[in-house]
Amino acid sequence: MSLRFGNVPVLVVSSADAASEIKKTHDLTFINRPKRRIYQKLLYNYKDVGSAPYGEYWRQMKSICILNLLSNKRVQSYRGVREEETALAMEKIEKCSSLCSPVNLSELFSATTNNVTCKISLGRKYSEDTNKFRKLLSEFTELLGAPDVGDYLPWLAWLSHVNGLHGKAKKVAKELDEFLDGVIKEHMNRHEKHVNDHAGIQGEDQKDFVDALLDQIQRENTVGFPLEKISIKALILDIFVAGTHTTYAVLEWAMTEILRHPKIMKKLQNEVRNVSAENSSISEDDLDNMHYLKAVIKETLRLYPPIPLLLPTISTKDVKLKGYDIIKGTRVIINAWAIGRDPASWENPEEFLPVLRTGSWTIPKISKDNISS
Repeated sequence: MSLRFGNVPVLVVSSADAASEIKKTHDLTFINRPKRRIYQKLLYNYKDVGSAPYGEYWRQMKSICILNLLSNKRVQSYRGVREEETALAMEKIEKCSSLCSPVNLSELFSATTNNVTCKISLGRKYSEDTNKFRKLLSEFTELLGAPDVGDYLPWLAWLSHVNGLHGKAKKVAKELDEFLDGVIKEHMNRHEKHVNDHAGIQGEDQKDFVDALLDQIQRENTVGFPLEKISIKALILDIFVAGTHTTYAVLEWAMTEILRHPKIMKKLQNEVRNVSAENSSISEDDLDNMHYLKAVIKETLRLYPPIPLLLPTISTKDVKLKGYDIIKGTRVIINAWAIGRDPASWENPEEFLPVLRTGSWTIPKISKDNISS
């Protein structure tokens, strides 16, 4: 669907084959993010991975994230953190259950994902600032998606100053920057203390994300250019935005659909009981045998993608897409919500129908008849 937002041509993509052509066939043409003034204010002038322009800086920042946080070795090294926080969440549910009091799962999921992300990236939970920090992150995420009329009609840019959008963005950016400055200073002081006391520095697997990034600063020419403190803060923000809201939003929707579908809940309960028959709890090793749980999560992601409209990209040159001419400078928005509910790919696309799949991945026609397969 071709639209025009003020002076900006916009392409909305709502089919899987068109999205695949953009992300695979013409990935380099659509790899850049559009410049937005709100990104400039909140993301340290495009210093993070999500909004940085394609080039050497972006490649190095992405490489740092993968090496120090997202590699299989790193993911496995943080297993203890995930299991510990999950166990604490289960204890809270158990305690409320014994007292016959309700459990606010939205708050519990939010707190758990924030705690896991804090411990992995910052080294510890910030319990004393939890509510304030979560509120700040919520405002930050909301501002990232807020429309700024000046991005589409430059002569109306002054409206964002009148309606308070830029004032609020400046305030949130300042508060987050102060928090991140404190985190980095705390890590640097801890490192100096280890050095002065001649204490052994923690092993590679025990380092949190900030420790790893500060190590990059200490090593000259490790990434081919100086890694500044502002880049570290931008990367930390990326981790929080990508790793907290998206996770607990999926958990909320999954639990909602399970409660709405007693048969699905019963089947999932039976799988959990069979897997944990000899143990009192579920470990990450057990997840490999929980195939129906994976089907439930995939079906949740299909119906309720945490980012329904994926982050926009912009075409860097004229290109032909599905027989149509797309001009340079067109903003592309992929409608993941519509793709997951496309009747061409799914029977009863609006219904929650998790199924087990084997063999190579295809997009099957799903109906009520094969829900128990």
